[in-house]
Amino acid sequence: MRIIGGDFRGRALAGLGKGDAQAQLRPTADRVRESLFNVLAGAYGDPAGGARVLDLFAGTGALGLEALSRVAASAVFVENGRKALALLQRNIRICGVTDRARVIRADARRLTRHQGAPFDLVFLDPPYGRGLGEAALKAALAGGWVAPGALVVWEESAEIAPPPPLILHEVRRFGDTRIAILENMP
Repeated sequence: MRIIGGDFRGRALAGLGKGDAQAQLRPTADRVRESLFNVLAGAYGDPAGGARVLDLFAGTGALGLEALSRVAASAVFVENGRKALALLQRNIRICGVTDRARVIRADARRLTRHQGAPFDLVFLDPPYGRGLGEAALKAALAGGWVAPGALVVWEESAEIAPPPPLILHEVRRFGDTRIAILENMP
């Protein structure tokens, strides 16, 4: 696993090793991240540039770190798995972005009220097929985490049901992975 583009291009991230079956870590594949960021840059005006990024179910942090590599202003990573948190902290240090990254140890489905400016770009990569994405997005919207007009990139294996006021722009398929791009309509 490595950073695909931007300032940290080619930088190897901490590997999962033998992994942890309980953690259900499933980092977004390099090829999928590359395609995703190409789509975002081409069709959505490179939303990572200067953005405040929220990475829910952050896991290893690959999506948020890729955005930071592509000059996002800052990223907040929400994760509650012990193994994932250790990998995430290590990857933040590997990329040298401790000044632009913040980790919140929390269940993404139980976010409290957000203090501060909402986020422009949201990544959501919950464990597949468990309905966790819907609950996390509802909590993020209700808590003021998602800015009006923000793009939400949701990785899942099945069809999704975006909560209002999110509208679905497109879905891209990569094997058993579906990437949905949504917008928070004010």
